[in-house]
Amino acid sequence: MKLDPFYLIVDSAAWIGRLAPLGVKLVQLRIKDMGEDRLRAEIRKAKALCAEHQSQLIVNDHWRLAIEEGCDFVHLGQEDLQTADRARIRAAGVRLGLSTHDHVELETAMFAEPDYIALGPIYPTILKKMKWAPQGLERIGEWKCRVAPIPLVAIGGLNPDRLDGAFEAGADSAAVVTDITLNDDPEARTREWIEKTDQWR
Repeated sequence: MKLDPFYLIVDSAAWIGRLAPLGVKLVQLRIKDMGEDRLRAEIRKAKALCAEHQSQLIVNDHWRLAIEEGCDFVHLGQEDLQTADRARIRAAGVRLGLSTHDHVELETAMFAEPDYIALGPIYPTILKKMKWAPQGLERIGEWKCRVAPIPLVAIGGLNPDRLDGAFEAGADSAAVVTDITLNDDPEARTREWIEKTDQWR
């Protein structure tokens, strides 16, 4: 499986409607703390928008709703992996991405036979407080040797100026949240990411 090198992560279908038309081909819907009815509506809207713009939707955490809504890709953190029904996910034909932050988590993730592995944070990040120190570029290379041929996603503190280093170290895709969503001009920043990652497609 090949992932687009530009992996956008947003917290609403509205963001997808705003940025997918620019050429985003891989987007994760990552919503925390929302009631099931509203969450289902967001997933449904996100799925329709991604279909309209030929973009791959990945639903974060909410694998049951993803299956019920006919989505074909979910991403789980380590805690969610412990309680997820992997057999049901696979039976539904849903692909699976998993987060890792250290060697123990990598072993756990590889046992689950995911479709991609994410490593982070590569650099300091403001998205959320983490107990893990920045991994750095060398860790990308180490992880790539461990997970290949499974795609490796780098996440955490990335921006266009840091992308060459991440890809040259072995990342197949670079995930971004705040560098775009907190930017003064998210559309312009999205175009910059698309242009910068084009050579890795």
